Amino acid sequence: MHRIVTLIASVMAVLGGVVLTLLIALTCLSILGRLANGLLHGAVDAGLFATMAQHLLDAGIGPVLGAFEMVEAGVAFAIFAFLPICQISGGHATVDIFTARLPAGFNRALQIVIDVVFALVLALIAWRLFEGMLGKMRYNETTFMLQMPVWWSYLASFSAAVLAAAVAGYVALARLVEMLTGRRILTAQDGPNA
Repeated sequence: MHRIVTLIASVMAVLGGVVLTLLIALTCLSILGRLANGLLHGAVDAGLFATMAQHLLDAGIGPVLGAFEMVEAGVAFAIFAFLPICQISGGHATVDIFTARLPAGFNRALQIVIDVVFALVLALIAWRLFEGMLGKMRYNETTFMLQMPVWWSYLASFSAAVLAAAVAGYVALARLVEMLTGRRILTAQDGPNA
């Protein structure tokens, strides 16, 4: 079971990385297009290569239409796509100033409480994303520039949030089983006090 959950978390992280890479390329392309558009308008105004500059402008050289909308949707998905690998590997930032000197048993119990709360919060977020998606579908809301249905973005984020909540629930359950049975489920690099 642990291998399957880790594989799902890894696939989601790779998918999130691919989406972020595409968003970076899109942003760079849009910035270069905006820069080229400004330079071409300057060339037309100055009369330098005016005909060629005008042809390039007429061809559509400029910022990518709706890039902001795509970045907004893609980053929301990527955040939820990275949460499962972070949870299963124990990669969340922790501050253990107060708990470092406490007994290991107390720290294990505290970690279980934290993992359960995190899983519940992710489930709450997934539920609210689902409700939001239904509202966007009901009112046929679209983005301003691309006229893309907003619920598509909600669906992508909701799907990733459900997987993140499931992985967080698995981690909480695995830590509880570890504490009760003494059996090792999560590997040593799978987080604090593992």
